[in-house]
Amino acid sequence: MPQPFVFWASMKFNKIQRSWAMYDWANSVYSLVISTVLLPIYYEAVTKENDAKVWFLGAEWENTVIYNYIIAASFLTISILSPYLGAMADKTGRRKVFMNTFMITGGISTMLMYFFTAANPALALVLAYFASLGFTGSFVFYNSYLPIIAPKEMQDRLSARGFSLGYLGSGLLLIFCLALVQMPETFGLADAGIATRVSFLITGIWWLGFGLPAIGRLPKDEVKDYFESKLFWSSWKELLLVLKELGELPALRRFLSGFFWYSTGMQTIILLAAVFGSKVLGLESSQLIITILIIQFVAIAGAAVFARLSERTSNTFAISIGVAIWMVICFGAYFVQTANQFYAVGMGLGFVMGAVQSLSRSTYSKMLPKTEDHSTYFSFYDVMEKLATTVGMFSIGILEWLTGDLRNSALALSLFFAIGLVQILRLQTFYKKSATKAV
Repeated sequence: MPQPFVFWASMKFNKIQRSWAMYDWANSVYSLVISTVLLPIYYEAVTKENDAKVWFLGAEWENTVIYNYIIAASFLTISILSPYLGAMADKTGRRKVFMNTFMITGGISTMLMYFFTAANPALALVLAYFASLGFTGSFVFYNSYLPIIAPKEMQDRLSARGFSLGYLGSGLLLIFCLALVQMPETFGLADAGIATRVSFLITGIWWLGFGLPAIGRLPKDEVKDYFESKLFWSSWKELLLVLKELGELPALRRFLSGFFWYSTGMQTIILLAAVFGSKVLGLESSQLIITILIIQFVAIAGAAVFARLSERTSNTFAISIGVAIWMVICFGAYFVQTANQFYAVGMGLGFVMGAVQSLSRSTYSKMLPKTEDHSTYFSFYDVMEKLATTVGMFSIGILEWLTGDLRNSALALSLFFAIGLVQILRLQTFYKKSATKAV
């Protein structure tokens, strides 16, 4: 039996922990099937018929420009709101209510994309905003359950299990949806366009169909007494209290700093990988999709292997190894010339993507102080990730504008990983100099 499967088979998670991990299976389909593959391709196809122009908010826009603005706006919105909403959830004890609200918003928005056609491109932009908002918002509260439902010694493995289920589920659904789009007649559909719209509907149903039972099995909310009229200010006080506590935790601050820098590189690569293959190497859509699937399935092994490595060494050591590999891969990507070389880079990228994403979540969870404000603390983790994505995309855009060559982005992203690696190594040094046990 392959090593990753032996690793998972040896684990014993309880019902709540298994349900928590299943939410990754439920919502990861939106990230891969919708936001990464089908929606951008379909949106570009139906909006280019009008000279690639879209009328939205009383003005005419370039189709891809307004689409990128809308997705960026959703990230910005949740970055601003999530710390306050996290504090409100902690103050009122309604973590599950907030998580359900965001999930249902995202799932229904995804299902409604079925009605997006060339006649109503503005509908796609509105739904893309709310679907993205629902996805990112629900993850804040989802992540905050990790330190509640699992002891520290299990959090690496449980986080890895969640990400692995997400990679697997989204990869399988993507294969099915691509079969729909490539062979619509086989499934009784008229053409690829209607098959894509059906795929939107299926993805939303998948998200809610698996997500609602998963959330339902999580610990019940312990609703606290509060006065509605004072909720606004009391939530702000809760947020400021957590900010003060965070300022008194140097190890956690250093980790967040390192997380921000290597996430800048990691999130940007995930978003730009297909664009790099198409624009720089001239790869066809089928080759890009093969690469995306390679990344998804190899990431499962990466999450399992590095969870085992962290148990035998430490989280910060395992993350530093993963970030160093990311840095080498980025540098090597600059010299890629062929499809096979691109596939090889994709395999390496997928392996460390699964490793670093899952370990970052569990490491942050382990480093939290004894607190009931898990949602508030994890909102800052989410803000760092969203800001990293914004900074990375903006930086690469500027670099391409100045140099005219997207290939240079590979070298620039290596620098982000280098800064992140230095910060994680500084954290290891901090643990060695202090009496604090290393995470």
